[in-house]
Amino acid sequence: MSDNEILLDAGTNEFEIIEFFIDDVHEDKLERDYFGINVAKVLEVVEAPKGLESAEGAPHPSYLGTMSLRDIILPVINLADWLDIERKESENELIVVTEINNVITGFLVTGVTQIHRIGWGDLKTPNKYIADMPTNCITGTVQIDDRFVLMIDLERILGELDPEMAERNDGKVYSAPEKMTAVLVDDSVSVRALLNKNFESANFEVKLYTNGQEALDGLKEMSAEAREKGGSISEMVDVVVSDIEMPQMDGYTLTKNIKNHADLSRLPVILFSSLITKGLYHKGEAVKADDQITKPEFNELTGRAIALVEKYRDRLQSA
Repeated sequence: MSDNEILLDAGTNEFEIIEFFIDDVHEDKLERDYFGINVAKVLEVVEAPKGLESAEGAPHPSYLGTMSLRDIILPVINLADWLDIERKESENELIVVTEINNVITGFLVTGVTQIHRIGWGDLKTPNKYIADMPTNCITGTVQIDDRFVLMIDLERILGELDPEMAERNDGKVYSAPEKMTAVLVDDSVSVRALLNKNFESANFEVKLYTNGQEALDGLKEMSAEAREKGGSISEMVDVVVSDIEMPQMDGYTLTKNIKNHADLSRLPVILFSSLITKGLYHKGEAVKADDQITKPEFNELTGRAIALVEKYRDRLQSA
């Protein structure tokens, strides 16, 4: 897939999903379950090779070993096994090949329907039944025609299969020379907890938000409060760190709104997401993000945030 097919314009608060399905044998009835992932994570869809089966001694029964794709040997995950679905095997099953956190992986599914362009505001929080599923990797639901499509958190799956992928540490200890304040935006409870821990350890006061719209509203309120006191937002916040994929408002749109706002544009913004790859880096640049870091690099993130804040402070002092 070319870059022109994915998120044609950054900052529109829209994204494209590839919809796929798994045929499910449930109480002797055949049902079709529909799922989706962001197209930006998909490299291609290929026919599944014959003979894939659970590998003995694998970290999870869903692991089907590896397959060759041109010059790449990639691991394959049976998504139905991970989701605890009794998949009905069929001819011409497909492998959805993804690149997440610079790791290429294949996911076995029954079939693929099509690509849909939707708004982040259309993505609904999963209900309690779905949220409490043992696998807990459904990030939201979206209605397409007469069916509901469940959005899959592939990062969570890969992170549980390979814990080192969930959080990488460069071994360095970062600490701001004086107290700084960071606005951290992510819809994942576990990621917010890690961000909060790392930034507090690096001498930051932390303000947490769950999506871009919530963060933008909070920043505007802080900006108004600062103006009433004769100050500016930069006296209340030093840096904004945001995920990209979030309901209501994504990180690209949040960044664009910050950079186009008379007062908020003073703030440096870091995009922190598994979507940050060489092929998609230009999308963060288009909305004027100051830095972009791929999601496992939690420890490096604090160091780069400190450096960016100091750079902005030097610029303001010399202005």
